[in-house]
Amino acid sequence: MRLPPRLPVLRMLPLVAALLVPAPITAAVAQGAAPRHAIIPAPNRIEFARSGTFTITDSTPVFIAADADDDTERVGRQLATMLGPGATRAARRLPEAVRAPAGAIRLVRDERFEDAGAEGYVLDVRTDGVTIRAREAAGLFYGVQTLRQLLPWSIEHRAALARRLVLPVGEVVDVPRFAWRGAMLDVARHFLPPADVKRYLDVMALYKLNMLHLHLADDQGWRLEILSRPNLTRHGASTQVGGGAGGFYTQAEYRDLVAYAAARHIMIVPEIDMPGHTNAALASYPELTCDGVAPPLYTGIRVGFSAMCPSKESTYKFVEDVVLELAELTPGPYLHLGGDEVEKLTRAEYLGFIERVEKIVRAQGKNMIGWGEIAPANLDPSTIVQHWRSDARASRDSAHLHAERGGSVIMSPGNRTYLDMKYDSTTVLGLRWAGLISVQHAYSWEPSTFLPRVPADKVIGVEAPLWAETLEKRADYEYLAFPRLIAIAELGWSRANVRGWDGFRARLGEHGPRLQALGVNFYRSPEIPWK
Repeated sequence: MRLPPRLPVLRMLPLVAALLVPAPITAAVAQGAAPRHAIIPAPNRIEFARSGTFTITDSTPVFIAADADDDTERVGRQLATMLGPGATRAARRLPEAVRAPAGAIRLVRDERFEDAGAEGYVLDVRTDGVTIRAREAAGLFYGVQTLRQLLPWSIEHRAALARRLVLPVGEVVDVPRFAWRGAMLDVARHFLPPADVKRYLDVMALYKLNMLHLHLADDQGWRLEILSRPNLTRHGASTQVGGGAGGFYTQAEYRDLVAYAAARHIMIVPEIDMPGHTNAALASYPELTCDGVAPPLYTGIRVGFSAMCPSKESTYKFVEDVVLELAELTPGPYLHLGGDEVEKLTRAEYLGFIERVEKIVRAQGKNMIGWGEIAPANLDPSTIVQHWRSDARASRDSAHLHAERGGSVIMSPGNRTYLDMKYDSTTVLGLRWAGLISVQHAYSWEPSTFLPRVPADKVIGVEAPLWAETLEKRADYEYLAFPRLIAIAELGWSRANVRGWDGFRARLGEHGPRLQALGVNFYRSPEIPWK
């Protein structure tokens, strides 16, 4: 999946725009009625017929165009696999002049959807067949996820027997509000094996998230193999918070993660935080310190104590080496270089470092992303600032400075999107410095107006970070992420006129069996009427 360096809020084609009204079920849900559907994120428009269904059987074929590209064929194959075993469970190619037989599911690339962007789609369910239309394969993929959620939860359970897969007749017209709908995994404080990252990607895809930001290096560990700097993983990856073996991704494993994500229309955005949060790098290469002395490895959770030496050329040679390999490994246009919580440098030293590093990133043909602290630097408009402050210091946030120069902002306010915060005072895992974040609190805010001095058209989306100071295994990550990440997914995709807490909590309650069938260790929040 490719996105332009600057991500405007997607515009909708005239046909779709004419249909953008709240879904008919909204009022019924507000009055306490059971939802007619449980699609998350809420579609822009959904209409059901008064009667009629389409039943998927073992003989239901899936068709794609005879000249379909590899991406479209992959979506067709994913749909056929999801529907289960059967002799006809392969995506068949159908010449344009040949009409699909009754009882088929068709995936159609349609250039008339040009203004809907790469991710918009129309799902049309009739008694004699199903058609998903989109301009790009990504739109077809998201249409498949909506079809998936219209089917019973047993579609997720490969061992289920005699599944009755019935769809209501109707039409869904949909396109995302924001181009950036992200999640972040901190694999530096505690290492998360590739298989567990893939599981996270699988659930992200179901809820139409399209960016996975991997926090690959911090004080406690360096998690990506850099061939020109082998001691980063030989030494810097050897531990984690609280001690333990640590770990890292080989370049082959990282490439595999990138490909796995791309097959689900998710872009991986790697982060190597600097100049702070760098103790693992300093311990591996002492020439990065001002005194040339390597500090010991660190297994605590304190922040702000480490920093690369901004006055030494060896520092920038190191950055060039790392950025070069990171750029070669990452087909997407973005590299995240951190920049947060730097307490050991002067303001001038910090801003000078950020400006020089941005040039290094741009020299590799990539666009830099950094945490909110980078905004006062003299940045190129193609750089993206990620807002995260949510405490008293948020009033001094400088994201508006970057917006004024034409730059874009990702919204990740700590008191709304930080999934490592506790749900309530009884939650064992997680921290609470940004406050307690219930599911409703994560859902009930507006990204485009959260920072009053940042214009709405400069907000390109939302991202939910999951920091790992207290998380040791996949089940821990899932417990804090879900269902709050699902709430953030709806904020990123759905327009305000189809969102509402009462409707969302009713739909989310229907997802309990689906999440259980997927094996997700989600938190059964008492706010939600779980089915």
